[in-house]
Formats: sequence, C-alpha cells, structure tokens
Amino acid sequence: MPSMKGIPGPYRFFFYSFDCNEPMHVHVQRERMICKFWIKPLALAQDYGFSAKELNTIREIIAKNTDAIMEGWYEHCGKNT
Repeated sequence: MPSMKGIPGPYRFFFYSFDCNEPMHVHVQRERMICKFWIKPLALAQDYGFSAKELNTIREIIAKNTDAIMEGWYEHCGKNT
C-alpha cells in the first residue's frame, strides 16, 4: 500500500492495490484512526475514530492536494480506473 509523499501534517495518505476497481479515493491514517475519502466529488466514505473537526481538517488537506493525490492514484492504479 503506497503512501503519498509531500503532503505535510501528521497523517499518512495511501492507497490499497485491491481498491483500484473502486472510484478514485484515498485512505488517511493517524495512529489507530483511519478514514477514506472519495476524490470527485470530495466526500467522506468511511471513518473509524476521527472527530468531526479532524475530518474537516483532512478534507481541507485533500482539497489542497487533489492534483497530487490524483497523480498518485493514476501512478498506482493506472488511468483507466
């Protein structure tokens, strides 16, 4: 599961290889908490432990880094997903 590089903050942004058949999304982890956001449109798909405030922060980080996340997705999953 490749991690995104260059996104500042305490979070790890990553993809699972077996998720490439789903719409574009990114997983985000900090400590034992994890969530999943769809990219277009940007929406929370799953959350395990983050507070609403922190989810809003993560959403903002994703919005600011959408191009880099999409590039990472295409690099990992290919453009035909």
